[in-house]
Amino acid sequence: MHPLSHWTKACAIALGGALITGHWTAAQAQASPDKELTAAWTLPPQPASPPDNAWTPQRFELGKKLFFDPRLSGTGQVTCASCHLPERGWSDGIPTSVRFLGEQLRLNTPSLTNIGYATIFMWDGRQPTLEQQAFGGQSQNADVNAGSKLKPEEVVARLAGIAGYQAEFGKAYPGEGVTRTTIAKALASFHRGLVSRDSPFDRWIAGDTQAMTPRQVNGFRLFLDRKKGDCAACHQPPNFTDNGFHNIGLKSYGDTDAPAGRGKQRPLKAMHGAFKTPGLRDVALTAPYFHDGSARTLRDVVEHYARGGDVRTNLSPSFRKAELSEDEKDDLVAFLEALTTPPGLFVYPVLPK
Repeated sequence: MHPLSHWTKACAIALGGALITGHWTAAQAQASPDKELTAAWTLPPQPASPPDNAWTPQRFELGKKLFFDPRLSGTGQVTCASCHLPERGWSDGIPTSVRFLGEQLRLNTPSLTNIGYATIFMWDGRQPTLEQQAFGGQSQNADVNAGSKLKPEEVVARLAGIAGYQAEFGKAYPGEGVTRTTIAKALASFHRGLVSRDSPFDRWIAGDTQAMTPRQVNGFRLFLDRKKGDCAACHQPPNFTDNGFHNIGLKSYGDTDAPAGRGKQRPLKAMHGAFKTPGLRDVALTAPYFHDGSARTLRDVVEHYARGGDVRTNLSPSFRKAELSEDEKDDLVAFLEALTTPPGLFVYPVLPK
């Protein structure tokens, strides 16, 4: 049985049977989803946090300062926000990341939106928790320390010598001091606060039948339909990801030096060229797309699936060609655009002295 069949059936019922029949009326497009569908796709208000780093506003605010503080980098000139900008959906808007001093990397900068709901981290899944991801990000070879000869301990000592940080760490992590571990905890707490769950889709799922247009609702039907988009096979509820790894047949997989993706961590044929399924909330803000940044627009993404990929060796078993008409492609793109929470004013922090 298809692993999503239990809620896919509920979707068919909730959407007036159109998921199965393919027929769609204006009345069906404005129908309220039932309780099972709502429960499946509704995100908790706050991501879970580990017992030794329970989320608090103080830890979030401390992590926010560290995220934007160049003194966290070995050179004193790079921040986490150098690649993850709030105005670009917590990504950087370029195909692949560029390190300090101009080194071009091979992978697209992933968005941090709703990263706290994930269960594994990095494109290749090499970090099992947000805390470990943030701890590893302080290493001498990490992107934020490119071009620096300072050891992580020296950077920590620099921060520990700032009176403002001494006070803030004392409030957020009493008795723990300023260490690589507490820095990682604070950054993880900030990441868990980057939540998007007030998009037109979220409001529609909650019962506002006018929140999405008929075209967008039909796009959701196509997104679910196993004979059409079948997107939910990997972009599962509630955060539009299965936290798994898939080879989706990008052209770059045909390069002789193509990154191995998850295959580097798990040397299995099925994992070679497989990369983590990204969540889709706020996806309209985070172009370009795919781990290699090769899709400039959401329409380009849909076209890739509609043609069944480009390099069809070692494709994920979950990948399939999407049988979509031109109108259906438009509807699917419209639905993806409905997954973005209207951006509010982001206030940059005042850094401690």
